[in-house]
Amino acid sequence: MTLDLYGFGPALLAGTWMTIKLALSALSVGLVLGLLGALAKTSPYKPLQWLGGTYSTIVRGVPELLWVLLIYFGTVSLMSSIGELFGIRGLALSAFAAGTIALGLCFGAYATEVFRGAILAIPKGHREAGMALGMSKPRIFWRLILPQMWRIALPGLGNLFMILMKDTALVSVIGLEEIMRRSQIAVTASKEPFTFFMVAAFIYLGLTIIAMIGMHFLEKRASRGFVRSAS
Repeated sequence: MTLDLYGFGPALLAGTWMTIKLALSALSVGLVLGLLGALAKTSPYKPLQWLGGTYSTIVRGVPELLWVLLIYFGTVSLMSSIGELFGIRGLALSAFAAGTIALGLCFGAYATEVFRGAILAIPKGHREAGMALGMSKPRIFWRLILPQMWRIALPGLGNLFMILMKDTALVSVIGLEEIMRRSQIAVTASKEPFTFFMVAAFIYLGLTIIAMIGMHFLEKRASRGFVRSAS
């Protein structure tokens, strides 16, 4: 029996590509925010610790769907005011940009804790060795701390990315035509909800498997030197 997609196959492929772009964009934003948040929480300065803790606590305490809605609809008046100031009518934040910011914000809050745990897992003696060699603090971070932190944090970040990949479905509520939005349109037109939602499920499963394979190779590559030194 062949699967009848009623001509919506290309639309679902386009939705899949949109999902991939959204996930990778949010990942980029989230990694930066997560790293900054972890550095703030492990900083010796109390204001930075408070700032990093407040960010991770507030963002993790609010559902991702609410962040998508708040960022998308909350910027309407702001963007309108900016547009009027510069004489641009109809200025608004796109659904893709809002989804990227919202999902990146949420990913970064959880990644903050992953990076923080990785930083604390690195022995203090490594920093002291770098200082004994006359290395500056930025150089110690980039040459000694960051490579080790990346190796330790990678499994946790991989799990977060799997969650992020599926959370992209939330952006369909603000009209972004990713997998779920395209599937809903196909269901409305064809009256075949089981068919298209099952196809969407298999697409998400396929993306997750590909991401898992990619994470496996990244973890293996990041651990090469560590494995040799431990053997």
